[in-house]
Amino acid sequence: MSKMRLARRIFKGFAVLAMLAILGVGALLVSLWLERRAELTLPTPTGSFAVGRAIYDWTDDAKLDVLAPVPGTKRELLVWIWYPSAAGQSVAMDDYVPAQMRVAAGPASGPWRLLTRDASKVHSHSTRDSDVSPQQRSYPVVIMRAGASAGVVGYSALAEDLASHGYVVVGFDAPYRTGLVVFPDGRVMRRTPENNPELCAGQEQAQQAGCMNKLLAAWTADIAFVLDRLQRLNSSEASGKFTGRLDLTRVGVFGHSFGGATAAQFCHDDSRCKAGIDVDGQPFGSVIQAGLHQPFMFLLSDHGDSSDAVSRQILANIQSIYDRLPPDGRLRIAIRGANHFTFSDDGALLKSRVVRRTLRMLGMLGIDGRRQLAVTAYCVHSFFDAYLKGASVSRLKISSPLYPEIQVLE
Repeated sequence: MSKMRLARRIFKGFAVLAMLAILGVGALLVSLWLERRAELTLPTPTGSFAVGRAIYDWTDDAKLDVLAPVPGTKRELLVWIWYPSAAGQSVAMDDYVPAQMRVAAGPASGPWRLLTRDASKVHSHSTRDSDVSPQQRSYPVVIMRAGASAGVVGYSALAEDLASHGYVVVGFDAPYRTGLVVFPDGRVMRRTPENNPELCAGQEQAQQAGCMNKLLAAWTADIAFVLDRLQRLNSSEASGKFTGRLDLTRVGVFGHSFGGATAAQFCHDDSRCKAGIDVDGQPFGSVIQAGLHQPFMFLLSDHGDSSDAVSRQILANIQSIYDRLPPDGRLRIAIRGANHFTFSDDGALLKSRVVRRTLRMLGMLGIDGRRQLAVTAYCVHSFFDAYLKGASVSRLKISSPLYPEIQVLE
């Protein structure tokens, strides 16, 4: 009889635990759903300029897209331009992602849907197609490249902050390399697996080099094409908005992850780059051995005491480039507590607070996402201020008591 009572108690205990687990999962799902639908505004830009944004669809009539799955396809890019805008205009604040593009992309699917924000609930600080600020005759231009899979709109916080400091920031999405590109006319183009840098990185060393070099060549060629088109935009444009307003003698390039590797290689290849930044990107290409002549900064996440073979090789490649940089124009910085995936809006701002807290408890996130973006934005605009705006003849002293997370690596 006692054994039967014990069995019933054990069964009731498991039943209670199961009910509590079900209630806990239900509460988590409800919390995630409410967070997904909550309004969210990107960090306020720290510069003195208001920010405008324009979107273009540019097709290269001279060269074909070597990564397109259909031979003979022309290269086509979706180009986003953030810029200092005229204050006090009666113009609409633009959607974070334009409505027609959100509709064409369709809703996020699967369980990951609950871990992202509804893009219609996210608010930026850019006005739509406003006039360029008359405060300066022209503005330096900075090309911005997203990480391997990400769309460039996911870096709006960094773009808006840099534009507010007096830069024209040009980012773009490229079909068949960006994970998903949605053009304003509703066309949707997805990346093919063979053009995924993450998959390239998982191949054997010999295959990896060939795969990466092919992708890197296409990514750097995209930047060259964008600069060519900006020259045309600066010479004559239908609206006249940017005519004569782009200072293409002062061009910077920066990117995150594979976009950062692209920035380094492009600055090696093209003298139009006057300064560059690699934001936590593993270097690839000939730049590793050949080096750079322009001022350049490596801005790294907190990699802790990484000592595996892959990490050692990445650090050695960074060191190889760093050693060949001009002594008065080189910086290597780590942000204490920063994570590779939280340099973008998506990682730092749009994921669930519940998930972020959990990751911090597990030691996978050591710094608040908005704080990481604030430190990153400060480093980016300070570097370009020194080497695109100023006649800096001495090394930039980027450390600041306002940002103690900055660790300058010699």
